Amino acid sequence: MYIKEVYLKNFRNYKEQIINLNENANVFYGNNAQGKTNILEALYFAALGRSFRTYKESELINFNNEYSNILITYVKDNKENKIEISLNKKNSKIIKVNGIKINKNSELVGNINLVIFSPDDITILKQGPQQRRKFLDVLISQLKPKYMFELTEYNKILESRNASLKNRSIETLDIWNEQLASKMEIIHKYRKEYIDKIQEKLKVIHPGLTNNKEEITIIYKTNFKDKESFLELLKKNEQNDLFKGFTTEGAHREDFEILINNKSLNLYGSQGQHRTAILSLKIAELKIIKEEIEENPVLLLDDVTSELDEQRVLSIFDVVKDYQILITCTDLAQILKYDCLTKNIKLFNINSGNILE
Repeated sequence: MYIKEVYLKNFRNYKEQIINLNENANVFYGNNAQGKTNILEALYFAALGRSFRTYKESELINFNNEYSNILITYVKDNKENKIEISLNKKNSKIIKVNGIKINKNSELVGNINLVIFSPDDITILKQGPQQRRKFLDVLISQLKPKYMFELTEYNKILESRNASLKNRSIETLDIWNEQLASKMEIIHKYRKEYIDKIQEKLKVIHPGLTNNKEEITIIYKTNFKDKESFLELLKKNEQNDLFKGFTTEGAHREDFEILINNKSLNLYGSQGQHRTAILSLKIAELKIIKEEIEENPVLLLDDVTSELDEQRVLSIFDVVKDYQILITCTDLAQILKYDCLTKNIKLFNINSGNILE
C-alpha cells in the first residue's frame, strides 16, 4: 500500500497544503521547527485516530483557527481510498472513510497500515511500561481492530472499578471484577499471540544486525493465567486496592522485557544495544504487518539520522527498499549518500509551513 496525496487545512503550521507523494522514497528536509514532523503526524493521526506527540487534539489546529481538516488519499489492495478527519476547538471530531462517517476509532484503525520510527522511540525500552504497552497495542490494533475495541471497553470497566474503590462501594466490585476478567482474557490472548510473533522475527533480525554476537529475547510480563485465577487475584488484592484507590493488577499494568544474551537490556545494556534492540523491534513490526496484510506498510522515519549511526540507518533502508518511506531530516546530504534511496526519490523543502517540491 502507499499514500498518494495528503491535503492539510489549518493543521499545525500549515494553512492549506497539498502534497503529492512518490510510491517510494519521500524526503522532507529543512531547519528545525519548520513543520516536517507535522506531515508525519497528520498521517499517523489519519491511520490511528490520535497523535504520537500530544493527547490534546486542539493543539493540532492551526493557531487563530477554529477547525482543521486532514484528507489522505491512499492505495490499498489496488484500490484508491480516502480518509478525512475534521477537528474543531470544541473537541469534536468527524471521521469519514471513503465518504462514510464512522463513530468508533476501531473502525478507522487498520485502513492505513504504517510504522513510525522517531528519536523518542529510542527510549521505549528505557522508560516505564506504558511506552512498551503502547508499542504493542498500536501494532495489534492495526491488524486486529477488534483488539482496540476490547481494550477501550476494558479501560471503561477499569475506570468504573477504580471509581468504586475510591468511593468504597464494595458491593459493586464483584460486578466489575467479572467484567474486567472477561476483557482481560481476550486482551491477554492477543498480546501473547503477538509477543510470540515478535520473538520469531527477532530471532532472525537481531543476529543479522549484530554480526551474530547477540541473541535477543522478549518476555511477556503478566500475572494472568486464566479468568478464574485472575478473579481470585482481584479478590486477594481487594483490600490493597481499596487502600490505594485503584486497581493494581490487569492489562494496564503489564509489560514486556528485552534480554540480550540472557541479560536484562534495561539493567545491563549499553546505549548502542538499546538502539539496536529498538531497531530490531521496529523491523519486526514491519515484517509482521507485511505478512498479515500481504502488502508493505508505509514507513515514517522522523529524523532517524540524528539518533542512529550510518550502519543502523543502512540496515533500515536495506529492509525497506521496496516500501513507501517518508523521511524527515535537517541535513539532506545525510540522506542522499544512501544509494538505495536515490534511484526513485522525491524531495520536499519545508520552510515555515511552506513546501517546495
